[in-house]
Amino acid sequence: MSLHRKDENLFLFSGNEALAQGAYESGLQFAAGYPGTPSTEIIEYLSHLKEVDCQWSVNEKVAFEVALAAAIGGKRSLYASKHVGLNVAMDSLMTSSYVGVNAGFVIVSCDDPGMPSSQNEQDSRCFAKVAKIPLLEPSSPSEAKEFVKKAFEISEQFDIPVMVRMTTRICHTKENVALGLRTEIPVRPFGVNAQKYVMVPRNAYQRHINLEERLVKLKAWAEKTSLNKIEISDKKIGFIANSVVYFYAKESYPEASFLKLGMSFPFPENKVKDFCRKVKKVFVLEELEPFLEEHIRALGVKNVQFKDPSFRVGELRPEDILSIVKGKKKEHKKTISRPPSLCLGCPHRFVFDLLKKLNVVVAGDIGCYTLGFSPPYESLHTCLCMGSGITFFEGLSRSIDKKVVGVIGDSTFVHSGITGLINAAYNKTKGTILILDNGTTAMTGGQSHPATGTTVKGELTKQLSLEAIAQAAGADTVDVIDPAKHQEFEELLRRRIEENNLSVIIVRRPCILLIKSQKKQ
Repeated sequence: MSLHRKDENLFLFSGNEALAQGAYESGLQFAAGYPGTPSTEIIEYLSHLKEVDCQWSVNEKVAFEVALAAAIGGKRSLYASKHVGLNVAMDSLMTSSYVGVNAGFVIVSCDDPGMPSSQNEQDSRCFAKVAKIPLLEPSSPSEAKEFVKKAFEISEQFDIPVMVRMTTRICHTKENVALGLRTEIPVRPFGVNAQKYVMVPRNAYQRHINLEERLVKLKAWAEKTSLNKIEISDKKIGFIANSVVYFYAKESYPEASFLKLGMSFPFPENKVKDFCRKVKKVFVLEELEPFLEEHIRALGVKNVQFKDPSFRVGELRPEDILSIVKGKKKEHKKTISRPPSLCLGCPHRFVFDLLKKLNVVVAGDIGCYTLGFSPPYESLHTCLCMGSGITFFEGLSRSIDKKVVGVIGDSTFVHSGITGLINAAYNKTKGTILILDNGTTAMTGGQSHPATGTTVKGELTKQLSLEAIAQAAGADTVDVIDPAKHQEFEELLRRRIEENNLSVIIVRRPCILLIKSQKKQ
């Protein structure tokens, strides 16, 4: 971990680093996540701190449950992932508010407006409302550091998980941030309490009643907290804003009045109505979904103007603020940029050259190899989400006449590909699946996973055998080959495609960037 010193007291931190530092200063004792841009640096930063037990989990559901259980066990804990990662943990999230906590538990979801590194731009705020958990939205790295501290306090005060929603601009923007001292928090004793922690229907029903009571108290708290701040200046025009959009509006209209919503759920209705009474015309500014808009419309206030629905797509840029005030629609400009491509020396290159040559339908997955869809390869034909390289392989194999090949990476196979392989074998699917094993989670910067044999802290651990897992999951044949052996690989793939079996070929060669970094060491 490198700290970029600005002066004796300030350090230049990204939002992710600042949030992680704030959690550390709050006495954080356990953290778990799965790498995914724009959230990755949170766990990476915490992995360097000896006081924090930290892990890359095999997927986000596992990370969420391990971290929640650690909080129930009495340690302040944190879960971090990107927005689509939270989908994987949704089953756990929805019941976590019923169960509550013991020590504080913070859920960090990093949204990706504009989708520079994601397959969708969903708005995690909606999940906070559905799961009935408090939602905090910092507007800058320094606020991220302070808000996560407040999140732990809220969690323990109201016996509930708390979501801190970040966005790409806040995650990766850098700001001068002051470091504080760590507060050591004693581990809270765990008490056996089946009515609270065992979610059979009878207990869950009572915990739902309890949750609604907690939400009433939280709503009253949201009305008073300084996280929601009224700034009265020019009473002719005002803005209700959250996240980074607050600062965009401040730059565009420095003399305007503002209601800055740092805690947007439970929604502070009275504070919003109070602000609208004080200002002649109010504009609501938010990225993506009409989350604030829907709450405010339900209040029936008359002097409020909302953004055109066209602004629900993509980032809300500083220049969009004036367009919203003028009631205009968003101009979706097509940008011309150099398309991403596989690195020179990437072991995936020959794989996609060969797949194109064989003229097969390729079910793809999330990873560097997703770039196999683009020229000059153009040999990856579907990509939905983590694990779909195998499930789409099965579904396509059952519905089209052409040969289908599934493609998935090593980290992604461990994340969510194993169950798909078991399902394919169980349901007698025939065909070929390629596990592209480059020895790392390459797309997000080279993080470890169970098949690498090292932990997030760089410690040696048990190394998962992809061969053994594939065989145990039901593959009829399992081969391991180096794609650099071009002729041998081509002969093997041609043979397996023509066989009436479920075959797995582990295409194993280290990521070129991994090799370069090892040489530097």
